[in-house]
Amino acid sequence: MDRFGPFESHPHIAAGVSGGADSMALAVLLSHWSEARGGRFTALIVDHGLRAAAAAEARAVGRSLRSLGIAHRVLRWHGDIPKANVQAEARRIRHDLLAAWCERHGILHLALGHHLEDQAETFLLRLGRGSGLDGLAAMAGVSAGSQIRLLRPLLGVAKARLVSTLRASDIGWVEDPTNLNVKHARIRLRALRPKLAAEGLSAERLAATAARLSRARRALEGAAAELLARAVWIHPAGFARADTAFLSAAPEETALRALARILMTVGGLDYGPRLDRLERLLAQMRADPAKGHTLGRCRVLPRARPYPHHLIVREERAVPVMPVAPGGTVLWDNRFEIAVKAQGHDGIASIAALGRAGWAALRPKLADPDSAAIPAAARPSLPAISDSSGLLAVPHLGYLRAGSRGPIVSKCRFSPKNGLTAGAFTVA
Repeated sequence: MDRFGPFESHPHIAAGVSGGADSMALAVLLSHWSEARGGRFTALIVDHGLRAAAAAEARAVGRSLRSLGIAHRVLRWHGDIPKANVQAEARRIRHDLLAAWCERHGILHLALGHHLEDQAETFLLRLGRGSGLDGLAAMAGVSAGSQIRLLRPLLGVAKARLVSTLRASDIGWVEDPTNLNVKHARIRLRALRPKLAAEGLSAERLAATAARLSRARRALEGAAAELLARAVWIHPAGFARADTAFLSAAPEETALRALARILMTVGGLDYGPRLDRLERLLAQMRADPAKGHTLGRCRVLPRARPYPHHLIVREERAVPVMPVAPGGTVLWDNRFEIAVKAQGHDGIASIAALGRAGWAALRPKLADPDSAAIPAAARPSLPAISDSSGLLAVPHLGYLRAGSRGPIVSKCRFSPKNGLTAGAFTVA
């Protein structure tokens, strides 16, 4: 844990605990670590409802933790049960529930029980998908989000040591039945471990390779951050300008990383576009700087003035319509943090993209339509707030419906889920 510090005095740490050997060992170790520092530890158990026995299993894990004197909470999923890509969806549901609970309770650090073999399997899975350097660096020891840090303190520890830790203290664990289901690629790889190890591809060696690649990733991230600082300008209305000369002169790997971060920021993406698509886009931008392109929910448009650059704006497609309760705050389109006052409008408001038709209807009502210096291509994706009486406000254009009682929107801040820069990739 010292590698992931410094920590605040009396830290409160939470961890996802499924009841398996890895997460139970993590709970025991973190409980001791927190207690020694005058802090607290809370184990979080997710009942995702994907199996009929899930609720009973969650209660059983809770009883085990209680017998060890470890505080715990059971988090239940009440949404739709995924029908496709079940493992990935289950991981997303679990992460969302864990992160939301930590944010509500002001907990900065959420630990996960991924261990050495998990890291090796992740490396192999991504190798099989043709991942680039970022993917092959596998999992980071620390992943910093907007509200919490994800910690993986056991990435360098073999599962056998975690099992030994539990046995030495006479602590039991449960085996997840999905770990035997060979329809999942990770499970099939797990069955191949002995043969891979016999050929020199042991979990230790694979994880060591991932660690070396993570060092290279970290160095390249630094170079990309420097390029972004020199070449890219972000407007509070959510679009970007990228200096064509800087992008063209940069080494390809650095330019690809910078381009991915721009698209994630402007497009509100959780992850960057696939590497092959990024490579194709960069090659096209360099071969024909005068041609426009689309990728990652963004339009990439060439502009000659005031200097040669590419204008990157959010596409109009797949922009959500999101309700916001009176007095509520939402993160709309993964890009804008918007707060609506409790009074001054007609009922529950909704947020949507202004759209081309919306801009055409709004333009005659603006005293100076071009005063906000927002390019025409960026206007359709601006957030527009409506109520039961129609369009209420478009903050970036300074529009507020006539007759409204003062400002309705108390906050409209460009705060993308993934900004231009992020915390450096941590070598585990």
